Amino acid sequence: MKIFIVEDDPIITEGLKIALGQEGYEVETHATCGDALEKLKGGVDFDVCLLDVMLPDGDGYRICKALREISDVPVLFLTACDDEVHTVLALEQGADDYIAKPFRIRELVARIKAVMRRSGKSVTNAQEEKDAQELIRIGENELNLSTGRILRGGEEIFLSAAEYRLLLVFVRNRGKLLTRSHILNEMWDSAGDFVNDNTLTVYVRRIRKKLEAEGDAPVIETVRGVGYRMD
Repeated sequence: MKIFIVEDDPIITEGLKIALGQEGYEVETHATCGDALEKLKGGVDFDVCLLDVMLPDGDGYRICKALREISDVPVLFLTACDDEVHTVLALEQGADDYIAKPFRIRELVARIKAVMRRSGKSVTNAQEEKDAQELIRIGENELNLSTGRILRGGEEIFLSAAEYRLLLVFVRNRGKLLTRSHILNEMWDSAGDFVNDNTLTVYVRRIRKKLEAEGDAPVIETVRGVGYRMD
């Protein structure tokens, strides 16, 4: 597995290269926003991306946004800013998770394994396995549960691992009114997904933006004061 790291602190970078290398990961590092964006022009040849927030010539949000335009590879932010504002900003740009500095390498490795496991987009129960034999229509989009791919007019739409898992919650409960607390319980797992009431709103908004074009009916309906429903 290859990990793409953008971090300007040479001490942190060297520590990550050594620690992750000992865990069996191949590591590629960059220290600036410009270098990382130039690398992305050649495509994505890595499995996980670790992004620092503050960089000498920009920030990790810009890199994450550019990456999300071409790939759904898992993204974790490395941030010294452990607060809700920076977390929401990261999620807005398509991040799957974040970890605050200073962090323990074992915790980071656990987070990497968790987002990789979730990014497999595998169906996990008998009903989903049955549904995987069918193509699911969501508005003007077509979801193939067996491959985890979403197509619109023949073009693929990329969702992050967390966005995809949330979409599956709605697909499994189509036509039902889901309270926010019910959705949060579905989204949380032992791997420690960072999903709370605020970030749920972010995820729903991101799914709508990706699956709805101008003039489309909403793919997810907001029931004010209660929750959401997908018809």
